Amino acid sequence: MSTTGITAADSRAAAAQPRRRWHWRRDWQLWVLLAPAIVFTAVFAYVPMYGIQLAFREFDFSKGLTGGKWVGLKYLAQFLATPNFWPMIRNTILIAGTTVLVGFIAPVLLALLINQIAHARAKRLTQTITYLPQFISVVVVVGMLQVFLSPSTGLITKIATGLGMENVNFLGSAAAFVPVYVISDVWQHCGWNSIIYLAALSGVDPQLYEAAKIDGASRWRTIFHVDIPALIPTMTVLFILNMGGVLNTGFDKIFLMQNTLNLSISEVIATYVYKIGIVSNQFSYSTAIGLFSTLINFGFLAVTNALAKKFANISLW
Repeated sequence: MSTTGITAADSRAAAAQPRRRWHWRRDWQLWVLLAPAIVFTAVFAYVPMYGIQLAFREFDFSKGLTGGKWVGLKYLAQFLATPNFWPMIRNTILIAGTTVLVGFIAPVLLALLINQIAHARAKRLTQTITYLPQFISVVVVVGMLQVFLSPSTGLITKIATGLGMENVNFLGSAAAFVPVYVISDVWQHCGWNSIIYLAALSGVDPQLYEAAKIDGASRWRTIFHVDIPALIPTMTVLFILNMGGVLNTGFDKIFLMQNTLNLSISEVIATYVYKIGIVSNQFSYSTAIGLFSTLINFGFLAVTNALAKKFANISLW
């Protein structure tokens, strides 16, 4: 019996080899098209991982990435002991969490609203108008914020003053920093992020809408019972991906909006790494901080993926 079993297993393995070779011959064009993406990812994502060892070494310019004294977890312990650690973690989670939450819900709502527009030309015009802010540079967006929110000449500031608010300084207020950042970020990216949800809604079977209409369902009930269930798989996958970068706040925008008046809320891990690594030339210390942030992000990704797999049976792996 054992001999027969081994022979059968060997036969299946031998039969699988030609199928694998045939698969490569059949789909070689697809692999050629995929090759640039593979090379790009390998060069710019995996090769730089070699520098992670700087987090455990005393960086020495003369010895390069492979040299320097091995110091283990010294810099990680130094970061955990710094007085700025908990304020930075709080600020990063607050800004990133609020951006993920609001920035995740807003495109879904926008896609549902656009999907309800029956007139094709009006629908295309609405899509175009909401997409356009995506192509505006972050520098320009921050410049627009400075123009509209200027304490002396800003249009929004004058409106707020006219409504009875006194001493309005949105750009210099720690309390206003997060709302200004999140609202401007949603305005810039909401339309673009809604594209994938509109694509998912376009794949809904029209018979479902006809059945809901025959059953007398209102427009809101149709959205709730037809559109939203169709979006749940896409929403789940995108939410998992967003949680994988929850600590990766938009460095460029935060750095441009940052000033001494709002520093207590605008100092996040990304800006701190820039100041430590680039400005102060503490490369090993900044690498350790970046590695810490990456590990936390991976933890959020793994936990979110596990929860989605358990409760929604949808996961990335």
